[in-house]
Amino acid sequence: MTDIGKGNLLAIRLSGPEELDNHWWKNLKVGESFTTVTAAFGQLHGDYEDAIGEMTKYRRLIRRDNEDDKKLAVIFNDYMNGLAGNPTTDTEIPLIDAANKVGCEYFVIDCGWYAPGYWWDSVGEWKPSAERFPDGIEKLIQYIRNKDMIPGLWLEIEVVGINSPLADRLPDSWFFTRHGKRVIDADRYHLDFTNPEVQDFANGVVKRLVEEYGVGYIKMDYNITTGIGTEQNADSFGDGLLNHNRAYLDWLDAIFAKYPDLVIENCGSGGMRHDYAMLERHSIQSMTDQTDYVRNGNIAAVGASVVTPEQCAIWSYPLQDGDDEEVIFNMVNSMLLRIHQSGYLNKVKGHRLELVTEGIKTYKTYRHQISTGLPIWPSGLSQLDDPWFSYGFKNKNEIYLAVWRGISQDDNYTVPLVKYGKIERVEQIYPQVDTNTSFDFDDETLSLSFSKNKVARLYRVGLEK
Repeated sequence: MTDIGKGNLLAIRLSGPEELDNHWWKNLKVGESFTTVTAAFGQLHGDYEDAIGEMTKYRRLIRRDNEDDKKLAVIFNDYMNGLAGNPTTDTEIPLIDAANKVGCEYFVIDCGWYAPGYWWDSVGEWKPSAERFPDGIEKLIQYIRNKDMIPGLWLEIEVVGINSPLADRLPDSWFFTRHGKRVIDADRYHLDFTNPEVQDFANGVVKRLVEEYGVGYIKMDYNITTGIGTEQNADSFGDGLLNHNRAYLDWLDAIFAKYPDLVIENCGSGGMRHDYAMLERHSIQSMTDQTDYVRNGNIAAVGASVVTPEQCAIWSYPLQDGDDEEVIFNMVNSMLLRIHQSGYLNKVKGHRLELVTEGIKTYKTYRHQISTGLPIWPSGLSQLDDPWFSYGFKNKNEIYLAVWRGISQDDNYTVPLVKYGKIERVEQIYPQVDTNTSFDFDDETLSLSFSKNKVARLYRVGLEK
């Protein structure tokens, strides 16, 4: 515990598995050993932004080398403010066409593809629904490829619904159990990856998706909370949970070794299980399922504080009946991170769809710099419903900066940039045509005027060398 000035104390606790908080203990026999979980701790002279910069460098160093975090491909996913778990061939085709038109490079069919109706408590077999895809899901996936996009599917590999056809056929040894009974959460059982048969089953599912269906992207979800763990082959519930966690990570390593070009998104209810045991393997993390695009901007603006920018996937979901500024706001939310394009793009028409295309085209001109730049917060880390907020990344003598106006009584805002160097030039790079905002700058400050609420803009700032 350290005095950090003005009478405030900072307490830092570093802990691993233990009994009091997470029901873990392990009885070691003679000659046995146990290695606790990996943790990192750093110390530096500087502020919070400098510290996050160093953490960003560390996260990049420990991460599995992969092409996805270098290419930063634009992903369309049909879920958010869109099909919402109700995909069919007829509804997907117009979305595929629209995603291709605006420049997306992946197209992901989200949840629901494996059952004709309500599917929550019946998942587990992961075979396509003939009712949803009368000609077979393979034909739809080929249609995606014919549109020069890589197809993807949603998966939640660790669960089996209590009403799944598999549930009664599989032994209890496949599942989390406590007190001799299967653990149930949200009408699902949890598979135990310490069981080799479970891993063989999961391998078969991935093999079918990749080798038979032709999938190149898996959105891996995780929507249950099983509590303190399992008693299977364990000295304590927490020991069983940790054993499963480690077995699952080993399974992921083997999957990536077998399919090095496969992208597997770490989702988890739109942002759960968000840690670098997972993210040193997964190249991309779903940050949030926030459906309010203004609040989504607040979240996007701080996303790079907990995950590298090139791994941080943010939804952009233009609404069917919005205006131009709503489209621009949605696009700016994701344009300094990873674009998860969504919404009913086939119903977004005219100039509003052109703004989506423009945003993606602009993103492709600088995205290669995101994975080497360091995140900055000139105005400080934002909170939900802040009236104004900003976020950017600095790469050598350039800053890419997003500025948002949420709900504010003030049309004017200044962003201090003196910390990063002397400002030499500023240009607005998105959108190109603008009637609602203006800006000016001096050596140290960018001054902005946004004439209305719910407006966002993207700038490139050149610093003196």
